Amino acid sequence: MTYIAHIREIDHQQQTVKEHLLGVKELAELFGEKIGVKHIAGLAGMLHDLGKYTNEFRQYILEAVHNPDSPPKRGSVDHSTAGGKLLYKLYHPGIGQPYKGLLAEIVGNAIISHHSYLHDFLNQQLESDYLHRVRDKVLVEFERTEQLFFEHVMSEEEFHSYADKAAAELEAFIAKECSASTEEKAMFLTKFIFSALIDADRTNTRLFEENKTEESIRDHNELFAAYYKSLMDKLNSFANRADGSPIHQLRSEMSEQCDRFAERPSGIYTLSIPTGGGKTLASLRYALKHAMKYSKKHIIYVVPYTTIIEQNAAEVRKILMDDVNILEHHSNVVDDLDEDDENFDGFMNVRQKLKLAKDNWDSPIIFTTMVQFLNVFYAKGSRNIRRLHNLCESVIVFDEVQKVPVSCVSLFNQALNFLQTYGRTGIVLCTATQPALDFVESRLEISPDAEMIDNLDHVIASFKRVEVIDRATSEEFDNEKLCEFITGKMDEVQSVLVVLNTKTVVKKLYEQLKTTMSSVPIYHLSTSMCAAHRNDLLDEVREHLKKGDKIVCVSTQLIEAGVDVSFECVVRSLAGLDSIAQAAGRCNRHGEREIRQVYVIDHAEENLNRLKEIKIGKEISKRILIDLKRDRTYHGGHILSVQAMDKYFKEFYTKFTSDLNYFIPKLRKDMTTLLSAKIADNPYFQEYRSKYKERPPLFLANSYRTAAEHFRVIDDLTTSVIVPYGEEGKDIIAELSGHSRIEDLTRLLRRAQQYTINLFDHELRILSQNGGLASCLDGKVLVLKESAYSDEFGLDVENDSQFDLSIY
Repeated sequence: MTYIAHIREIDHQQQTVKEHLLGVKELAELFGEKIGVKHIAGLAGMLHDLGKYTNEFRQYILEAVHNPDSPPKRGSVDHSTAGGKLLYKLYHPGIGQPYKGLLAEIVGNAIISHHSYLHDFLNQQLESDYLHRVRDKVLVEFERTEQLFFEHVMSEEEFHSYADKAAAELEAFIAKECSASTEEKAMFLTKFIFSALIDADRTNTRLFEENKTEESIRDHNELFAAYYKSLMDKLNSFANRADGSPIHQLRSEMSEQCDRFAERPSGIYTLSIPTGGGKTLASLRYALKHAMKYSKKHIIYVVPYTTIIEQNAAEVRKILMDDVNILEHHSNVVDDLDEDDENFDGFMNVRQKLKLAKDNWDSPIIFTTMVQFLNVFYAKGSRNIRRLHNLCESVIVFDEVQKVPVSCVSLFNQALNFLQTYGRTGIVLCTATQPALDFVESRLEISPDAEMIDNLDHVIASFKRVEVIDRATSEEFDNEKLCEFITGKMDEVQSVLVVLNTKTVVKKLYEQLKTTMSSVPIYHLSTSMCAAHRNDLLDEVREHLKKGDKIVCVSTQLIEAGVDVSFECVVRSLAGLDSIAQAAGRCNRHGEREIRQVYVIDHAEENLNRLKEIKIGKEISKRILIDLKRDRTYHGGHILSVQAMDKYFKEFYTKFTSDLNYFIPKLRKDMTTLLSAKIADNPYFQEYRSKYKERPPLFLANSYRTAAEHFRVIDDLTTSVIVPYGEEGKDIIAELSGHSRIEDLTRLLRRAQQYTINLFDHELRILSQNGGLASCLDGKVLVLKESAYSDEFGLDVENDSQFDLSIY
């Protein structure tokens, strides 16, 4: 009898269970080699679909294919438990064999979870979801399944030998010297194995469905060498055209320093180039050279805002002359956080095709956001964690790293420490204002002599192009007063940028300026606009600036980090020193003029009650400004000095000490405790022992799923929707409603990245009530109707924008 893993949609060709298990094992081994756990990952691969060696699954899949209009009952077949159960049976008899037992838990959890998300070893009810599956659940055909595996896939003797190698890898992994506890090491290893398994399983399934034997993979080292040559050609052309100004000379010197620094072994390094100093190209030069020398697989840029993704990716594409191999990943267009898809496995439908569409960060160069990076490690959903193994053996550049949300600082540090220690990853913390990430309790293990740029104080002084004028410590502004101030400034200068802390105040000021300054182009930017929309507006802004036209731009902080614009005057509403420094970087950016002014104001109409980090940052900055007003020699003599920044960040993180470990109010627990607390410090373990007068029969007691369910990089949960901006946005929505091939979905979902916005729950509710939302692909992808998107403001939750509704 032939046991079936999958049936191809187009020709009903069958993939056997043996073919699938060995194919996934081979891919998982390849991924596992990155961190020296080839056999641990391979073990997960060869056992993940062991439960398909049953008559029950065979009948289920044949019935599903031959009766598509009347599929089998949901929940009728469990094929993911058997592999974890086999490991538990063979290697987890009590707690007598520590490494074999730990191996059974780590690999077994990945196997039983591969259609949803990792299970808790012990949860708040003091129950073990893991033990419920691998120890307690009865599988009627289990003994026959085990027999078939040893007959067809790997002999029992070979299997035990293979497991011995996996246990030896685990022992070496745990023994590696670093600051992490055994539990923290086991947590990251479990997530890595889960990532490798998910990607190997989906890749093998997709290749079978597309009738391909293997991926066509281009040698990235050759590609990086070609990229490096293109970059150097461009930098040399810049040097030939340079006007000999000190700014251009400094940029060139810092770029050279980055090139030399790339010879050093991988570690966690800092690149503190001042705003406007050419961080993007200097860091790319480092990354390409380091990737070539140390055979890295990917170069990944992680940025705080999507505006930087479009700009930086466009700049890099232009220089490297390659549109195909540079991926922008803004958000997850497809939501799979709450989906357990085990009962769709084996045959094709829209959900399966969406799952198999390539979304694994396997491109040579990737631009993504801090939200997406943190989601890879900590958020629920297999789509996120699938990408984790591709962060290893890579170069990762964190642009504007000071924007790591306070609650995620410890989690961020732990992830980077894992990538450095185990992942063979080179990490660059790239910003004009380095935060004190090694000051907090969960310290970042920054390499010795980590700074790439020599003599920072001199560099910062040489880059001075603005003076920061304090208008915040002795007076307050409202929009009316600010409007008068801007009007007055426009008599002196050609361009003014105003950066405020809330979207509401930005929108009101924009509308007021349009009324009072009707002869001057006024622009408005916010996160209510999709990336492509903001990019188009920024192109218009740059064109006005280039021509020397009169122009005013009003924006939220999204314009600060990395957006290449240069205004004659900037007004910044009081916030953290890092934000003030970033706003200053949009003024006289290239030193085109003599010293220009950046005005810091206190805006009375901003409601910061729900923006705690901005509110605290504002208070600390105000105190530093008051100190400088009293004595100009304090804090290095100016607001943007290294000393002022150091004081700011230490005070900032001290203020948030209780929040740094991601506190979950509902559980009254830190997320770091749930994920990686030692047994002696694990509250659920201790409660279990107190209640039952014995320890639970587990090596690990951490709560991976519970932690993931409560994780949000930002406080409010958001949902990505595709918007009908421009012809491109409308075309993407129309095509998603029609195409069904996996390769088409892969292409469309990538194109859709620039046409998404994130909606808060209250916005989703309003749009659902007034008919502003639609969906496609079986409801898995949400789209905004044209009436709910405005060319002026972006999202219109009232759904009353005047647009053509013909595509619906």
